[in-house]
Amino acid sequence: MGKRYRNAMKELQLDLIRLQRALRSSGRRLLVIFEGRDAAGKGGTIKAITESLDTRGYRIAALGKPSETEASQWYFQRYVAHLPSAGEFVLFDRSWYNRAVVEPAMGFCSEAQHEAFLDAVPAFEKLLADDGIILLKYWLAVDQAEQEQRFAERADDPLKRWKLSPVDLVARQKYAEMGRLRDVMIERTHAEHAPWFVVDFNDQKRGRINLIRHLLQQVPLHEEAVPALKLPKLKGKPKTEHVTDQALWVPATF
Repeated sequence: MGKRYRNAMKELQLDLIRLQRALRSSGRRLLVIFEGRDAAGKGGTIKAITESLDTRGYRIAALGKPSETEASQWYFQRYVAHLPSAGEFVLFDRSWYNRAVVEPAMGFCSEAQHEAFLDAVPAFEKLLADDGIILLKYWLAVDQAEQEQRFAERADDPLKRWKLSPVDLVARQKYAEMGRLRDVMIERTHAEHAPWFVVDFNDQKRGRINLIRHLLQQVPLHEEAVPALKLPKLKGKPKTEHVTDQALWVPATF
């Protein structure tokens, strides 16, 4: 699947560049939320979406544990600062939906807080949609056996070990409960203006391709034609990089 995946991803990344140009020219705002199991592939998917985009036109929001001040605020307040501006594409690597699944499963919020959140979300997201934000929400689904294999790979790989948190280790035992909470979340917060979509991520490469294709189909934007570009010839001979103080050069050890 290696070559097939690379070719498909290249085509999709070209389409994502076109999408970014269309957002910029139209001034539309796009917000995509990525939720799902630990190790489902949220970070890798966001990386695949953004790696060929203009960094000035997108932002990734991956908020950590709220500070003492943030915890005292209106629950949605710290997320509002990360909403997209005109022509911008924002990707949430987890979002306000922490309170729908992770927090109640782990005992980080009360039943009353969980219920209040589910009551508040539809109105909050309707405000975003009414203001012109295109909002898409994806749940990345992975079976427990596959999730366990990915956890084991992270535990054995020094480059990925940082991805395993103490919360992840406890959450391993709550697979069924998180599934129940996910179903409640979708039932209570799925809406035409803020839809949920579930993507099979037992195979991460297939999952990325399917998700990105679907995402592109959900955004009805038309790109302006981009004229061909031919570079004019340089005047004179090409120059070499010259730094007066040679001691500033980093040693070429590779």
